Amino acid sequence: MKLKVTEIEVGHLYLTSANQYRAVLAIKDEFMIYAPSIENAVLLNPTSTSLPFENQPFKKCQIITFSKKAYRTFDFNDNEAIKHKLNELQLAEAIAQCNAKSAIAALLAG
Repeated sequence: MKLKVTEIEVGHLYLTSANQYRAVLAIKDEFMIYAPSIENAVLLNPTSTSLPFENQPFKKCQIITFSKKAYRTFDFNDNEAIKHKLNELQLAEAIAQCNAKSAIAALLAG
């Protein structure tokens, strides 16, 4: 299933049809920064506390490009949905794991 641009939100986790997790870290205008896992990542269980972005570089792209990938529902935070809200600690972990802090600051300042 494709996402609508309006469904993409900062601080949410998505799963592509290729089993790649994507955490949206920042959005400004039509651009965004996200943390991607490797494709065919081990699926998170509903109560996972560790995120799969260690040593994966962040990506910057247009929101429309991100939305065109095929996404699927998955079970996380004890519910099944197309996107899942990350708590503050999880979002901070995703940012740290892909070393995106300065890129986020540059995007938001630009």
